[in-house]
Amino acid sequence: MQKLVLIRHGESIWNQENRFTGWTDVDLSPEGVEQAKRAGQLLLKHGYNFDEGFTSLLKRSIKTLHILLEELDHLWIPVQKSWRLNERFYGALQGLNKDETIAQYGAEQVQKWRRDPNEFPPAITKEDPRYPGHDIRYKNLTERELPLTENLSVTMDRVLPFWNESIVDAIRKNQKVIVCGHGNSLRALIKYIDHLNDEEVTQLDLPTGVPMVYELDEGLNRIRHYYL
Repeated sequence: MQKLVLIRHGESIWNQENRFTGWTDVDLSPEGVEQAKRAGQLLLKHGYNFDEGFTSLLKRSIKTLHILLEELDHLWIPVQKSWRLNERFYGALQGLNKDETIAQYGAEQVQKWRRDPNEFPPAITKEDPRYPGHDIRYKNLTERELPLTENLSVTMDRVLPFWNESIVDAIRKNQKVIVCGHGNSLRALIKYIDHLNDEEVTQLDLPTGVPMVYELDEGLNRIRHYYL
């Protein structure tokens, strides 16, 4: 049996302000820092250690993993960072307050944008300052890989190659792995591992800064999962 730990980053400043964040690189809030520390302490208490970590290119995820590993005295382990673990790109919604967006578009439409795996939020243009093509960290991505908007299905399409090529490879080498991601990149991964249908994944809500443990069989099929 293999154990895999997934964790959503600690609370960010825009989580605190109830904003759509997406690929906007906002920092952890003070509470988010504390959540990351508590997660590390909890993993330490339960005897967890890791050989390799995986995270996105966004600082709220990177810092959460860094703080967590510091609590474990595991800052020395290798960490792979990939844009494929980034949060879902929310297009023109990024930066908007969720309550104000509901007031403008209605709760039903906003809920579709947030949760329907096949519903795209309004797209940005390439001239928009939020377009990832303006950011040096994405300079090696192709035009097709640079999003203008994403739904969960598209997010899943970019997460799964990284899962299959990098994370699964580490697990099959008997590495103890932790993945620190985002609400939607992890929802996409969980949808795949747990074979969730569209309606089931719509109901899935991941708390910030709480480790989720997956126990996997030799074929990397889920035996069970639980929060620590």
